[in-house]
Amino acid sequence: PPPAAFKPAAQQPPTEPFPPPPAGYPFPPYGGSYQPSQGSDDDWDDDWDDSSTVADEPGALGSSYPDYEAGGGGASGRYRLSTRSEPSLGPRGAGHPPGHPHPPGGGGAAKSSATVSRNLNRFSTFVKSGGEAFVLGEASGFVKDGDKLCVVLGPQGPEWQKNPYPFQCSIEDPTKQTKFKGMKSYIAYKLVPSHTGQQVHRRYKHFDWLYGRLAEKFPVISVPHLPEKQATGRFEEDFISKRRKGLAWWMDHMCSHPVLAQCDAFQHFLTCPSTDEKAWKQGKRKAEKDEMVGANFFLTISVPTGPGASLDLQEVESQVDGFKAFTKKMDESALQLNHTANEFARKQVTGFKKEYQKVGHSFKCLSQAFELDQQAFSAGLNQAIAFTAEAYDAIGDLFADQPRQDLDPVMDLLALYQGHLANFPDIIHVQKGK
Repeated sequence: PPPAAFKPAAQQPPTEPFPPPPAGYPFPPYGGSYQPSQGSDDDWDDDWDDSSTVADEPGALGSSYPDYEAGGGGASGRYRLSTRSEPSLGPRGAGHPPGHPHPPGGGGAAKSSATVSRNLNRFSTFVKSGGEAFVLGEASGFVKDGDKLCVVLGPQGPEWQKNPYPFQCSIEDPTKQTKFKGMKSYIAYKLVPSHTGQQVHRRYKHFDWLYGRLAEKFPVISVPHLPEKQATGRFEEDFISKRRKGLAWWMDHMCSHPVLAQCDAFQHFLTCPSTDEKAWKQGKRKAEKDEMVGANFFLTISVPTGPGASLDLQEVESQVDGFKAFTKKMDESALQLNHTANEFARKQVTGFKKEYQKVGHSFKCLSQAFELDQQAFSAGLNQAIAFTAEAYDAIGDLFADQPRQDLDPVMDLLALYQGHLANFPDIIHVQKGK
């Protein structure tokens, strides 16, 4: 299972007239600063054009692409995608398995100073996330019951309250679609949420829009990153298959997260009919006008009260520092292992296969030479040499196929964590600022 320390803790939402949160309560270590979308490779020239904001249903113009599943046990069950990425700290998502320890955050700053001064660095994550405005009491707004995010005391400490209605969502049948009478092409994916059973079709740009909205709304929740964009080769079967698996992994995490799974924007994305343009645009505009973002987001967090609910500020700061050291070391180790695994996989696919095929070719040449001698007593030997040549060729193919059985799933998981590890410095910065 994935490593520990990804379970969230949270902050008390202020009550009238929105005073600062109780001392000692951290914000959840899920999150990162929002990076604006760079546009989707599915729509380089028509970002949210009015003619089509929802993927068209597959029709006569569509052509289905086969989904090439990776072999091996590593690509089964919950973690079944196989989208290998180069070692980088680029956008990726990560899961947070239940029961893992989590580092409380925040509260440490109050230990050294009784006053709060305004951060002069206007580019600070603490400022951009709304943390500064919230601490200074500048956040204000009416929090509806449906917007409240409850934190409860779990076995490992504060954690998000579980989703009472868990669900899953499959992503299948990537299909090539066209519009503008065939002048524009894109890939649509079929989504089937288990809690509705109704399929919808979404394009990559819809995923990209959703990611942007969630990353902006939840400054201290680590929204999983989408698979990387690609300008060329977007309709190649291998790329489409890998992207589908990457989106499936992303969706698995989203559905399992107790907060993200219940977000209105996410539910709109999953349930709005693909053919209802009006409903889609209304939900899209509603999400973009959400007032519970930035500093106001912190108003929605409700923490437990009563005996045993208080946290020791010094212990909180110590755990945050320990988590910071852990993520830094894991980041370095994941990057190194990803690079090593990539190189080893490349050698198996190219070098190892080629060397075994060389040996096989040599035996094949020897077999062909023996075949020139048409003696009855040498027929068995000729066949044995030919079989040896084929065996070496087969060994070469096994080497080339092996990374799909083991290294690819490992690199998929590493890529997932690299995305989260890239988020945590900003999250920790926001927590320490409080």
